[in-house]
Amino acid sequence: VQLQASGGGSVQAGDSLSLSCATSGGTFSGDAVGWFRQAAGKEREFVAAISWTGTGTYYADFAKGRFTISRDGVNGAVYLHVNSLKPEDTAVYFCATGPSPFMTIRTVSSWGPGTLVTVSS
Repeated sequence: VQLQASGGGSVQAGDSLSLSCATSGGTFSGDAVGWFRQAAGKEREFVAAISWTGTGTYYADFAKGRFTISRDGVNGAVYLHVNSLKPEDTAVYFCATGPSPFMTIRTVSSWGPGTLVTVSS
């Protein structure tokens, strides 16, 4: 599966942003889809994931309340909407697929190339 992430950019603190993840082949083949992020000098961390059917969503503790993951049907694009962005949200955001929405770096099957989000204070 080849993933394509888009929607990153430079924003101000307090702004909102939506990232999208799609496949070049048009199907996620039954996989869960998630988002990770990696700030400069830090390890990549899990942000959120959604099951293939879209009925289950899971968030890292820091993401609860400001981040929302959604998808357009079982093979549609997956979105990560972020409200009230903070400078500490600055990172490269990666979408990923895996067999389960309980994702860790080790369980990811495919990674997208990442999209940079920069939040200025």
